[in-house]
Amino acid sequence: MEVKMVGVLVRPLGINYLAHQNGMTVNGTYAGMTWNCLGWQSLLLFLITLLVGLRGNYTLGSKIEAVVIGLLGTFLVNLLRLVLIVLLLGYSRPIFAVVYHDYLAAVVTIFWLFAFWWFSYSYVLEERKGIERSADSVERSGLGGERRGKEKL
Repeated sequence: MEVKMVGVLVRPLGINYLAHQNGMTVNGTYAGMTWNCLGWQSLLLFLITLLVGLRGNYTLGSKIEAVVIGLLGTFLVNLLRLVLIVLLLGYSRPIFAVVYHDYLAAVVTIFWLFAFWWFSYSYVLEERKGIERSADSVERSGLGGERRGKEKL
């Protein structure tokens, strides 16, 4: 299915593209696509960063928003990664597409994750209100642990 989506994105760019069940033909060059090319590593990295990134005291709604944005963004980044591979196949030598696929595509995912977490912390994730009491309010209420009355000697 991703192969067909990539075809929709690259056809307007003037590339002769034909989707196959297990790959694609780009300007007469066949490129196979296996389970390992679909971007599962990007999804795994995203899920791992969720374990750390959502540990804070954030509202459930903002956490759900961040997860949905992250999943959609990871999917789109993988589509764009595949589009770039097809563009490299169509307009340059196949070795450039192979090098990008094998080495530089992971860098694109890392950049995406940095951008996603910056955006999430800056604009999406909202801290819960009224859950924690500040240290000053605890002291003023007399619950700060001070001993009142006689002290043992």
